Amino acid sequence: MALRTEMVAVRDGTRLATDVHLPDGAGPFPVVFERTPYGRHIVSRSERTAIDPQPLDRAALAAYFMAQGYAVVYQDVRGRWGSEGRFSKYLAEGVDGYDSCAWMTKQPWCDGHICTMGLSYAGHTQAALGSLDPPGLVAQAIDSGGFADAWRNGIRSYGAFELKQVTWAHAQAILSPEAQADPVMKAALEAENLRDWFARMPWKPGHSPLRHHPDYEAYLFEQWRHGAFDDYWKQAGIWEIGFHDRYSRAACVQMSSWFDIYPWSAAENYLGLKRAGKGPQRLILGPWTHGDRSLTAFGDVDFGPKATIDSWAGDWRRYRLRFFDQATKGKPDGEPAVRVFVMGGGSGKRTAAGKLDHGGEWLSLPDWPPPKVDFVAYHCHRDGRLDPATPAADSEPIAYDFDPAHPVPTIGHGLHREPTVPGGLFDQVEGPQFLGCTPPYLPLAARPDVVVFQTSPLAKAMRVVGPIEAELWVSTDGPDTDFTAKLIDVHPASTDYPRGYAVILTDGIMRLRYAEDPSAPRLRRPGEIARIKVVMQPTANLFLPGHRIRLDVSSSNFPKYDVNTNTGEPEGEARRRRVAINTVFVDRGRPSHLRLPVLPP
Repeated sequence: MALRTEMVAVRDGTRLATDVHLPDGAGPFPVVFERTPYGRHIVSRSERTAIDPQPLDRAALAAYFMAQGYAVVYQDVRGRWGSEGRFSKYLAEGVDGYDSCAWMTKQPWCDGHICTMGLSYAGHTQAALGSLDPPGLVAQAIDSGGFADAWRNGIRSYGAFELKQVTWAHAQAILSPEAQADPVMKAALEAENLRDWFARMPWKPGHSPLRHHPDYEAYLFEQWRHGAFDDYWKQAGIWEIGFHDRYSRAACVQMSSWFDIYPWSAAENYLGLKRAGKGPQRLILGPWTHGDRSLTAFGDVDFGPKATIDSWAGDWRRYRLRFFDQATKGKPDGEPAVRVFVMGGGSGKRTAAGKLDHGGEWLSLPDWPPPKVDFVAYHCHRDGRLDPATPAADSEPIAYDFDPAHPVPTIGHGLHREPTVPGGLFDQVEGPQFLGCTPPYLPLAARPDVVVFQTSPLAKAMRVVGPIEAELWVSTDGPDTDFTAKLIDVHPASTDYPRGYAVILTDGIMRLRYAEDPSAPRLRRPGEIARIKVVMQPTANLFLPGHRIRLDVSSSNFPKYDVNTNTGEPEGEARRRRVAINTVFVDRGRPSHLRLPVLPP
């Protein structure tokens, strides 16, 4: 087996550092290809299994595929590690990926078949090159990445800015070639305390924790300040929906985790590419945090031994090999189109490791959403009820003060990055480990700016599997604000959890100025009533008898999202704050409700 390093020139002359691992034999070979900003020679933490938690290094992973007759190619994206050029997050990956595929198909060791793989950003690089339909591409294993529409999910979320972009930029600026070559820059970046900086928002260019690396600060503020959905957001690499009709015909696996930010993108890409008549599409959605597909417990919640992908796939390595063999050698692997993990059904007790036993099991489906799902509206009532009954005609609206100086803290769910938010799931109760929480550390539901609607304890089990959204009738007394929604499974009180336990399943946000037309944001007239949809990440959960289904409505979720100052100032440039009086309408003519995809037994 041989390793060579090539500097592959793309169309603008930039040369990309590329490691080529070749198996023994004359070849040519099908190729497994990964493009990454994290170092083509650096171990990926996710390349592990349930049996062996020690991640394989890249050479060992290459050896695994080479033993099965594949050449393996790892490449640093431009401006990272060994590659030339200036790093521009996401936006160069389509063209650079296309040109790299074209280069490979001309090499004597390549048989013309290219399979791509990779997690997170290496999922984004796959979707970017797939959008341009490069030569040779036959299969893609896109894991926790691949923006369907980065304005709606991944960079922004229906207008709000996802602050994991900040923590990523800071961590990767430290590892950038510029910082590695400049010890003063590196030391300055490392000295910044992000928790302190998050308490001092909003920031200004030149006065942020990224000021020591101007290029990284510039791209961050470009994303943050670019609010309207215009041509900026319609580029290859961040808008796969717009490229579905011209996408490669490669077979695709779209995989993500319920406690990540990408299940919406994975589902939308699965559906869009299938509608466009592209190659065979698969969807896998599991109960994990970002890339942690071989674990069972996240934060304070455990989903049981079935939760890992290893429980049915052998492991992710073997699954990819079977998938690539099907695409390159015609070996059918018999996998269903969709596999999702339905959370819930556990004992609700505390495990020996001190985690809540929430449980769950895998479900194989012919499509997504499940063909037999029934979408049921659960209406919000003035007295806090959540049920299918139509609200009263004269029901009074619910108003609350939203103070951007004291936002609702993020407690679990989604892709969070240390040190701002601990990863995993937690009871929806404030605590010292969560940014923005203060004594006496009470439940979030006790806050006056959190409006809670919940069902009575369920008489029988209810299985919810599919896309989730809340349709809300709302108003504010100022020019702009946000509305958030969270879906929660409330465990009843027990010996182990005498106060019960609120498991957050999914959440979403809508910035009001974008409610009607994301491409033409509009500030509001005070008191103007709007009908909005807060789209949450899809989910799958079995609500057991005695549990409650809860919807929390508020106007902030920080630091998952940036906080709306309620002033209407340009995004990323606000200097003022105002307390907003926000209102949710719950009458028969303006029936705010949660739309649940109920799957019969």
